[in-house]
Amino acid sequence: MIEGMVKDGVIEPSSSPWCSPVVLVKKEDGSMRFCVDYHRLNDVTKKDSYPFPRIDDTLDMLTGVKWFGTLESGYWQVEIEPKDKEKTAFSTGKGLWLFKVMPFGLCNAPVTFERLMELVLTELIGDASLVYLDDIIIVGRTFEEHLQNLERVLMKIQSANLKLSPKKCSLFNSFLGYVISEEGIRTDPEKIAAVKDWPVPKYKTQVRAFLGLCSYYRRFVKNFADIAKPLHKLTEEKRHFCWNESCDIAFQELKNRLCKTAILGYPDGGKEFIVDKDASDIGLGGVLF
Repeated sequence: MIEGMVKDGVIEPSSSPWCSPVVLVKKEDGSMRFCVDYHRLNDVTKKDSYPFPRIDDTLDMLTGVKWFGTLESGYWQVEIEPKDKEKTAFSTGKGLWLFKVMPFGLCNAPVTFERLMELVLTELIGDASLVYLDDIIIVGRTFEEHLQNLERVLMKIQSANLKLSPKKCSLFNSFLGYVISEEGIRTDPEKIAAVKDWPVPKYKTQVRAFLGLCSYYRRFVKNFADIAKPLHKLTEEKRHFCWNESCDIAFQELKNRLCKTAILGYPDGGKEFIVDKDASDIGLGGVLF
């Protein structure tokens, strides 16, 4: 991995006073991801508060769209200020290296990339494309419009000297863990498969992980908060872990609800919206339409 990154111009030898440890993380396909543990560096980093777009708002902007395409770029295209390169230094036990481009693991890396992509596509966001970090969705109300928008986005990316990952680009695919179509929004089958096969939790951390995945799709489950209440109680700091019948019922109910292929339609701006303070769990933030 080191040899490959040197060859690609991603890293170079260093004599930095900084040094962070390397962590290898196993991917879903069984291969290894090279990561650096920047916890100590992040602790003393001044945080960037650039806002991320709300995923719900991003998906709601797809009303009326019939054609979709997704593109993905990558972090290793953002140069680091020469004076700050030494802070990214890491060691594998054989030599000291530093990154010439922005690596994963830095606390300000996500917001930096979000700002970059919004600057590159600023004139097209909301019209021809939507952006969340390194994910770009190309939209079109007709096939011809979709092709035009695809060309506009690719020209912007080319002019900024950015590159895409061909393996992660598709004209008909999921976006941010959702499958999008003219009909509406569905859950991603790959993510839901993880819910279906999730074993009964034995520790609080496993309950939190399960709730984290389920909460991402909470808009698909009516009365989500009520159903998940026993599980949330189980994760309370001072509560003793005791898996009882109510927890098991909640666990199985969430799995069953999420494994059903529900479709959420897009908001129709031409119809009346009713804001209901008691309907915060039925779908789109308590708004009935």
